[in-house]
Amino acid sequence: MKTEREKALCGELYDAANDEELLAERMEVKYRLQVYNATDPRDIAQRTAQLKALLGKTGKQLIIEQPFACDFGRNIEVGENFYANVNLVILDCNKVVIGDNVLIGPNVGIHTAGHPLDVEQRVQGLEYALPITIGDNVWIGAGVNIVPGVSIGSNSVIGAGSVVTKDIPANVVAAGTPCKVIRSL
Repeated sequence: MKTEREKALCGELYDAANDEELLAERMEVKYRLQVYNATDPRDIAQRTAQLKALLGKTGKQLIIEQPFACDFGRNIEVGENFYANVNLVILDCNKVVIGDNVLIGPNVGIHTAGHPLDVEQRVQGLEYALPITIGDNVWIGAGVNIVPGVSIGSNSVIGAGSVVTKDIPANVVAAGTPCKVIRSL
């Protein structure tokens, strides 16, 4: 029988609201994020060390400006030379894999978690999570929201305020709600 964590990573409905193991882990991560977000912003070495301890995988150089929020941290992988501006939210109930040289603007949400349309399942606390992949050399503008299961190809630019609901290919500029390809690069 699968654990709720295993169900989440398989994209199946899982009990996010009542599973004691997941609830305890999220509480610990919230504490660690409280410490991170209160760390002196000038202490880059300490902030980097905290991120490396929290995230599943990182490159040597990464900056996530404070405040930062996530569910678990362990499901987030970022490549080399990663930069995210203030108010990044990553709901990492499933894998979030981000490539090298990625820039993320302020107030961006990367959401692997979703809720079923069936009201009875929602009331029970069930949800699903689908992985998100962001390629190398991607720039994500301010206020972008990325929904479960989306991939963004390498070298692409996502315009500010976009809602990314479908895969975006490599080497394009895409923007809008829903986000659509505007032109090739």
